[in-house]
Amino acid sequence: MTQEWQRLYDAAKAVLSPRRISEYVTCGEVSAAVESESGKIYTGVCVDTCSTLGICAERSAIFQMLANGEHEIRRVLAILPDGGTGAPCGACRELMVQLMPETYGDIEIMMNFETGETVTMRELTPHWWI
Repeated sequence: MTQEWQRLYDAAKAVLSPRRISEYVTCGEVSAAVESESGKIYTGVCVDTCSTLGICAERSAIFQMLANGEHEIRRVLAILPDGGTGAPCGACRELMVQLMPETYGDIEIMMNFETGETVTMRELTPHWWI
């Protein structure tokens, strides 16, 4: 595993913290780390609600990146509830595409940390509407 991916994994693992906030809200079952083009790592966790007010871990991390004045993504890693890593959902993919319409295909996604399998957004999302 490369040092860059290990840094992302460690950052996402550090914020992974499943917990119940109320009878309507849980959070932290999924965590994510996003590396911006500057090399800075932003983290986030999922927030699940009984309505549509929740947010995915990847978008949570991307919003942190945006709040800090950056918008170009280099790498994305998400740790799932089973402890593995996997691809972002459609909503997260859509946000990445719209943030970087010309270069979204170059974003690297960690599919399986244990085996080191990565894909690009181009491979994951070959025929996007934009």
